[in-house]
Amino acid sequence: MTIDRAQCEALDLDDPLRSCRDRFTLPDGVLYLDGNSLGALPRGVAERVGATVAEEWGQGLIRSWNSAGWYASPQRAGAKTARLIGAAAHEVTVTDAISINLFKLLVAACRMRPDRTVIVAEAGNFPSDLYVVDSVARLMGCTVRRVPAAQVAAAVDGDTAVATLSEVNFKSAERQDMAAVTAAAHARGALILWDLAHSSGAVDVQLNQAGADFAVGCGYKFLNGGPGAPGHLFVAERHLAAVDQPLTGWFGHAEPFAFTEDFARAEGIRQMLCSTPPMLSMAAYEAALDAYDGVTMDAVEAKARAMGDLLVALFDETLAPLGCRLESPRDGARRGSHVSIGHDQGYAVMQALIACGVIGDFRAPDVMRFGLTPLYLGYADVFDAVAAVEDVITSRAFEAPEFQRRHAVT
Repeated sequence: MTIDRAQCEALDLDDPLRSCRDRFTLPDGVLYLDGNSLGALPRGVAERVGATVAEEWGQGLIRSWNSAGWYASPQRAGAKTARLIGAAAHEVTVTDAISINLFKLLVAACRMRPDRTVIVAEAGNFPSDLYVVDSVARLMGCTVRRVPAAQVAAAVDGDTAVATLSEVNFKSAERQDMAAVTAAAHARGALILWDLAHSSGAVDVQLNQAGADFAVGCGYKFLNGGPGAPGHLFVAERHLAAVDQPLTGWFGHAEPFAFTEDFARAEGIRQMLCSTPPMLSMAAYEAALDAYDGVTMDAVEAKARAMGDLLVALFDETLAPLGCRLESPRDGARRGSHVSIGHDQGYAVMQALIACGVIGDFRAPDVMRFGLTPLYLGYADVFDAVAAVEDVITSRAFEAPEFQRRHAVT
């Protein structure tokens, strides 16, 4: 059966999230399929940051830590984020980047299991996670057991302090069964730490329902918080009293303005903070979350899955015969909110697509990723993206010299 654009337009007319597109500023002539790397700009964010600069900083000056609520921003933003990841408001804070938060929680997990000396980690996970895992292992005197994501549950044993993996793989978009893997780790007495970089804001994450211990997430991908936006960090309520994180900076102190020389950690999730929050980024992130007002994550996941299924069907019809390879699961239940397609000239093909206004991204050695952000993309957009890929390959536009040159960021 051939899929035509009219069918996709009909799906857009019936889309319950269709109006959410108006919540974003999107450039004319651009089809943006890279929200899995950097989300689009939500309306109101520029104005909010402008007010933070001109009014709160410019006029309020240091007083804005109190009068504008800067001091409480990590908890306030954490509570807004918690709704999107199946957590309670007091279990989530917004602070630092994923790598830093991962370091904090891995060390804390190892300290909670001092008689165990193994960290189980996902082979093929985002490299930064693996670098941090290796560093924590050296610091804590542990060894690392790397296995593919599907084997993490089986690799946990009585020597395992903590297992860590991504719910959605950054390259393939393969999604793990959070509840099942968590239960398997707990059955062997280990803790588990989930990376939600490609989950938060994209799929219906249910941390507490799954029994997760810890999680880290990204603020600048599907949550649209802006380049370098702070990440979020989850600690299950049952661990808040026992967790002992290593980066004991002043914002995690019970009384930071008492200026005592000995550290006394704050109660609850605030103890996971370290340094002064970057308020311009915090203001952008908190305002960006308004794009999810009135939106349920089950609706977001349903649309992401349907768009992914459409892209896979179009791939079979038009791209597979051109030498492309599907690098993501066909089963929507096992796939996150992007679809990856392999091609021997994947980098050049993606550069040619970007030049004509269809923006995805590339991951070495030969994978093109297409982010399916349900709040501002529709089914006709998916159709047009696949048509553009087909045109670039059949016309061999990617062979132009300018598309062969590698940029620093791919």
